[in-house]
Amino acid sequence: MPSIRRRTSFPAVLAAAVGACVLAVTVSTTLSGMPPPAKGGSGDLIGTRAPEWRLDGWLNSKPLKLADLRGKVVLVRWWTAPECPHCAATAPVLNEFHKEYADKGLVIVGVYHHKSRTPLKDSDVAAHAQRLGFQFPVAIDREWTTLKQWWLETGDRPWTSVSFLIDRQGVIRHIHEGGRYEKGSDDAKLMEEKIKALLGEG
Repeated sequence: MPSIRRRTSFPAVLAAAVGACVLAVTVSTTLSGMPPPAKGGSGDLIGTRAPEWRLDGWLNSKPLKLADLRGKVVLVRWWTAPECPHCAATAPVLNEFHKEYADKGLVIVGVYHHKSRTPLKDSDVAAHAQRLGFQFPVAIDREWTTLKQWWLETGDRPWTSVSFLIDRQGVIRHIHEGGRYEKGSDDAKLMEEKIKALLGEG
């Protein structure tokens, strides 16, 4: 009895070939230890120029523009209080960075973004900043305008307490995506290394 040869359609062959290619790429990627970038990662922002911010309610400083800080290394940290334990935990590190590197060319800007159900009052922000020991410039992002432009609208962002480290030419060089970097932590050590490297670029 003659065997019956089944005809395989071209779409089926094409689908099988594509599937094999995808599998090969996946296996190769896994073995190489280089997974594809996660959706919404911050890597796509590194090396781009930071947009001008739109902030007000300045404390500890006259109103600043990012463009006026060319030639300085700028660390921008979004924070809130009193509901954010991560912001409170990071405050001592920011204060240390300011004390150690301000006279070497580092400018820290703490940007307050309101999360409390109570009305936003500049006097409350000033009190929170004083309680946290901030002596560097502090400003208010009232409608989260700059936070949205710089961060929230650029990907899937689980945190709002983000930090941007910007070089002397206004280019974003390092991002801490949110949460805390308390004293002695790997994240705090990495941030300090990045700061020193950028200050050393002259």
